[in-house]
Amino acid sequence: MPSINRILYLLKTRGEQTAQVLAADLGMTAMGARQHLLAAEQQGLVESFMEKRSIGRPARVWRLTEAGHARFPERHADLTLTLIEGVKSLFGDNGLDALIGHREQQMREAYRLAMAPLSSLAAKVERLAELRSAEGYMAEVEQPEEGRWLLIENHCPICTAAQHCQQFCRSELALFNECFAGDAKVSRTEHLLADGRRCVYLIEAQG
Repeated sequence: MPSINRILYLLKTRGEQTAQVLAADLGMTAMGARQHLLAAEQQGLVESFMEKRSIGRPARVWRLTEAGHARFPERHADLTLTLIEGVKSLFGDNGLDALIGHREQQMREAYRLAMAPLSSLAAKVERLAELRSAEGYMAEVEQPEEGRWLLIENHCPICTAAQHCQQFCRSELALFNECFAGDAKVSRTEHLLADGRRCVYLIEAQG
């Protein structure tokens, strides 16, 4: 993967970063990272700002621009939006709810089959992250403490659809809770559509 693409990926999955931090993650010099960042800036993919620090001088921090985020495309965004508007026009809100419910049922069955052979909650969380990544969500798992996991989705391949129809977001949260019914409770702690950088779900073991 070209260095610029690796930098864009890190900014997408890790958020705002300094050139020094990016350099350490990529195994290159800070000067090399800055050169790649400047090249990406000329392409309109990244931008920087000065951030005050409690100690020392302000640091230059880099982040993706709208064009940079667009390098991680949504799946068939225009077609999806057209279909949503078409369903609403032909069948009303009830028809759209039925469509989203059908999608949720299909996903529920697919997740159930993939997670059923696993016995531990930790393994099920990891499997769900794998499934979501395969769907384009760039998902990863962190465990801040025993019995609690964070399912982090760094990208939303259906963001345009969700912006126009937030039932998709409510449906996914309900789906996750059903996947872990009896084992864990799932809540959303960060939401892309509520000015979050990503969507984050807290999975807490029960019992």
